[in-house]
Amino acid sequence: MSLTLSVDGERWRRHLRTVADQTAGLAPVAKGNGYGFGLGRLARKAQWLGADILAIGTYEELAEVARRFDGDLMVLAPWRPTGSALPDGLPATRVVHTVSRLVDLLALLDREPDTRIVLERMTSMRRHGMSADELRSAAQLLERHPATVEGVAFHLPLADGAHLTEVVGLVNDVVASGLATRRLWVSHLTPRELASLRTSYADFEVRPRIGTDLWLGERAALSVTATVLDVHEVERGDVFGYRGRTAPKAGHILVVSGGTAHGIGLEAPTGDHSIRARAATLARGGLDAVGFVRSPYTVDGKQRLFAEPPHMQVSMLFLPHGPRVPAVGDEVDVRVRYTTTTFDSVVIS
Repeated sequence: MSLTLSVDGERWRRHLRTVADQTAGLAPVAKGNGYGFGLGRLARKAQWLGADILAIGTYEELAEVARRFDGDLMVLAPWRPTGSALPDGLPATRVVHTVSRLVDLLALLDREPDTRIVLERMTSMRRHGMSADELRSAAQLLERHPATVEGVAFHLPLADGAHLTEVVGLVNDVVASGLATRRLWVSHLTPRELASLRTSYADFEVRPRIGTDLWLGERAALSVTATVLDVHEVERGDVFGYRGRTAPKAGHILVVSGGTAHGIGLEAPTGDHSIRARAATLARGGLDAVGFVRSPYTVDGKQRLFAEPPHMQVSMLFLPHGPRVPAVGDEVDVRVRYTTTTFDSVVIS
C-alpha cells in the first residue's frame, strides 16, 4: 500500500557499469534524496563500482554514507566556519572540503592546517567560487601551509556541449595561479568535451563528477507505481474532500498512495522558457483556478486530474465514467521527478 520505485536491477547495474567503464576518473555523486534511491544505497553502489571517492551534497549527509563507502568523501557544498562539523568517528583524513572563498580558506587552515581541500573556481553559473585573482592569492597562501590541495573544481551550467571554450579559459587560470595541483574536478561536460580537455591538457588529471546521468541515465529500468487505497462512486454535485468540493459530473473518486510528504504535487521551477512551456504553465494555472489540475497518476492509459490538492500521504483523483475503474489494491503508474520524490519502498530485482 505504498508509492514504490521498481528497478530492473540487471538493466540498471549494467548501465552503471557501462558509465563507470567509459568514464575515466569517475567520481559518483550522491546527494539530497539520493536521486530517489536513497543515499545509503548509492554509497554501496559506488563501492561496488570501485570508486575511490564519492561526492556528496552537504556535511549533514556524511554520516549516512561514511559507513557504506570506504573511500574518500568530497563535500560539494563549500566549507563555511559554521555548519561544517564532521560526524563523530569519521576520520578527517577521509574528507575533502570544497573551498570557494579566501576568507574561508584562512579559517579552515587555521583550524585544520593539514586539511584536504578542493578549490572551486567561479564559472558562468555564478553560484560559488573564486575569481582568477583569488585563485592566485590562494596559491600563495597555500605555499606556506601543509594542507593538501586535491585539485580545482568547475561546476558548470546545464548547457549540453557548449562548455569547452569556457573550460579552456578556466584551466588557463589554474595554470597561471601557480597552484601545486594538476587535478580538475568537472561537472556537466559531455564525453566529447572531456576527451578534448584531456587532449589539450594532457598533464592534468580530469575527474568528472556525475550524478543524474549515472543513477538515472537508464530511465527504462525505472518505474513508479502507487496503490489504489479506496474507490468511491459519486454523482454530479456530490461533496467530497477537505475543502468540500463538488463532483463536476458522475464518476469515481480514487484515493491513491502518494502525497505531499512524498513530493507528489510539489513542482520545482522549470528551466524551459519556450512559448509552449509558458502556455502549459498558464493552462495549469487556469485548471487550478477552477479546481482541476492534471496529476502524475495514469489510470487506463491517461493522466487523471486531481480531485483536490494532494494530502500529506495520499491523493484523491477524479475519474469520469467511461475508463476502467481500478479496484482497491490495484497499482497505477505515476510519473515523478526522482530528485524530489521520497518513495515508501525501492524494489530492485
